[in-house]
Amino acid sequence: MEKKQYELCVEILRRLNKAGVLKDLILVGSWCIPFYKDYFKTIKYATSIRTRDVDFMVPGRIRIKAKVDVVELLKDLGFVVGFQGREGYIRLEHPELAIEFLVPEKGRGSNKPFPLKELGINAQPLRYLSLLTQKIIHTEIAGIKISLPHPVVFAFHKLIIATLRRNKDKAAKDIEGALRILKAVLDKGQKAVIKITFDSILPAWRKKVLKCLKKMEKEDLLRLLEE
Repeated sequence: MEKKQYELCVEILRRLNKAGVLKDLILVGSWCIPFYKDYFKTIKYATSIRTRDVDFMVPGRIRIKAKVDVVELLKDLGFVVGFQGREGYIRLEHPELAIEFLVPEKGRGSNKPFPLKELGINAQPLRYLSLLTQKIIHTEIAGIKISLPHPVVFAFHKLIIATLRRNKDKAAKDIEGALRILKAVLDKGQKAVIKITFDSILPAWRKKVLKCLKKMEKEDLLRLLEE
C-alpha cells in the first residue's frame, strides 16, 4: 500500500464523517486489513495490502437529515463516476483508488442496483454480506471513528467468497488475506473466539469455510473448527 493511497483513503473517511454519513457505513473488503492494526497492536501484524478497491457496506436504512451527494463530495479529489457490469452499479474511480457501495442481498436476490437516494448513488447487492454485520468492532483512523467487521468474521467471509471466485488470482488474494487474519487472531491468543464465531454462522456457510481450508490443507484450523 502506497502512502498516497492511504492518505487518500483517510481523506475519503474524513469527508464522509464530516457529512454525517460514515456512522451509517461499515468499511468492508481488503482495506480492513491495515485498519485492524489497533486490534492487533499487541502482536506482530503485517498491514500491507494490494488493492485499489475501497468498499463500504450499508447494513440498513441510512438515517440522515439532509441528502449528501457523494459524487460531488469527492469530485475535487479527482473521483469520477464509472459503472461496473451491465447492470450499471456506480463505482467512483480515481487513479489511486476506486470506491463502491454495497448492500446485503435479501431473499432470492436481484441483479438490479439498489438505489441509495440519500447519497445520490446506487449500491450493489451481494450475497454473504450479512455475515459481516454479525459482529462489528470500532476503531479510530486519524481521529476518525469507523466501523469494521470483526477480524474473524472478515476472514470467514473472505474464505467463503474465495470458493465462488472464477478469477483464481482474486481467490488466492482472498485466501491469503483470510489466513493472515486468522493467524493474527491465534497469535493474539483468541483461539476460542475463532471457534465460537464459526459455530455461530449458518451451517451452509460453515461448509464453505471448511471446504476452502481443506483445499488449502490447513489442518490446524480444521482441527480447531471441527472440534
